Amino acid sequence: MASIKKPVEKQDEGIKSELIRRFKANPFLFLGTIFILLITIVAFVFVPAFSGINERELTDLTFGYYDKTPISYVQDNYFYQVQQMIAQQYQSNLDETNYSFVQFQIWRQAFEMAAVRAGMLDEMKLANYAAPEDAVDREMALLPEFQENGRFSAAKYRKLSKNRQMSLWRQVQENITANHYIRDLTELKTSTKESAFVINMAYPQRTFDMAAFPISSYPDSEIIAYAEANPALFRTTHLSRITLSSSENDASQIRASIQDGTTSFEDAARNNSVDAWKENSGDSGSRMAYELFIELPDEAVRETIISLAPGTLSEVIPIGEGRWGFYRAEEEVRPADTSDAAMLSKIRGYVMNNERGRAEDWLITRAEEFIAAAKEKDFDSAIADKGLEKKNFGPLPINYGSATIFPAVSSAGVAELSAAGTNENFWRAAFSTPLNTSSEPLVLGDNVVVLYPLEETAESADDNSYMSAYFSYWLNESTDQSIRNYFMNSGKLKDNFWDVYQRIFGF
Repeated sequence: MASIKKPVEKQDEGIKSELIRRFKANPFLFLGTIFILLITIVAFVFVPAFSGINERELTDLTFGYYDKTPISYVQDNYFYQVQQMIAQQYQSNLDETNYSFVQFQIWRQAFEMAAVRAGMLDEMKLANYAAPEDAVDREMALLPEFQENGRFSAAKYRKLSKNRQMSLWRQVQENITANHYIRDLTELKTSTKESAFVINMAYPQRTFDMAAFPISSYPDSEIIAYAEANPALFRTTHLSRITLSSSENDASQIRASIQDGTTSFEDAARNNSVDAWKENSGDSGSRMAYELFIELPDEAVRETIISLAPGTLSEVIPIGEGRWGFYRAEEEVRPADTSDAAMLSKIRGYVMNNERGRAEDWLITRAEEFIAAAKEKDFDSAIADKGLEKKNFGPLPINYGSATIFPAVSSAGVAELSAAGTNENFWRAAFSTPLNTSSEPLVLGDNVVVLYPLEETAESADDNSYMSAYFSYWLNESTDQSIRNYFMNSGKLKDNFWDVYQRIFGF
């Protein structure tokens, strides 16, 4: 084992605090340069958090392999340390209702970080890289385990067993190796043309007013008109059904026994039926005709059953695959009563699910009337005349997909824009409509909206925030995510996590 050559002054604790803050914000993606080395340092000062396993019974638990190298949970190894650290972050959020879920998240995150680290070490091994002994010795001298009065204590170091000294030395060597792998990727020179291109995506930025016409405002009068034009869809029938999975002949025999009075329909349903209405003596309740479309796809059969006279049994018919059954009408079929609020609500549900375009077209017409009024007067006057609520948002660039480096439409706090981030029509309308002009009506989620661009900023010579975010956050985040995806999807990784976790915790 290499000896400790020089004591080194204790590092600034402020750096450690900042790294812990960043870890809390994003434990998956934060595989940055200093973090890899931090794990070993922090592991000595944190009180071990719950692991879900009795420490005295801790054994070598192997959750997977990376290129045949085991990814194991062993006392004080990397997997153990990150599991303890993540658990420490989660402890304040634990209660009886989420314990199992949070515990799973802790272990899964720790496993994935250990798997990524194993992959990085494998890559560096293939490149024939090993951390220099001098560098390992310097980092060993910084460990809090060996500090006394702010300096390395050889006496504290010698108190450890030779095996423990060697284990720590190898852990630090691996930390430096993984750290070097990440630094090589994150510190690669970035093309000035690439960075300029990305930063230029921040402009132009526009600020908007907006008027929204909710799909839910489609009036009852239109729903009633649709129901009156399509009365067959909304006829109400009350049916009971018996379903058998044995054979068509068995179904016919049971039907015959009901017909001749040998048994009652209700008893036959409770004793023989295999559908959801068995416990209700076969009664399926009142349903509208359109609700039978899936159950009875053949129109002729469906019409025959809907038209049954009260107390009449249908013929035995196939009901799905490998089942047979028959119906009994409980009441006369009756037309929809649109004065009944519950019935009107069901009809509205049908229209919104199957004829949504009718509502959208109606609202687009209302939006076009609003646009005409805004052109004749102004946007604010039209808002007031139509009794609408004006929404304002921006400034925003064209940020399709809500890239984190730029302002995103999702951060505008406008509920009607929740579906806008990946809607090409929204971005086209937002940035092609002339300033101080109403856009064409746009269907956006559950609303028809009209945008009104107020002002546009082409560029800002004094704004360095995007450049800073590009290099310090977005570029590093995308690199970290790429590293994680590369190793977690590698053919070299054998992920046995779920099987081992189930065995340990009994799920």
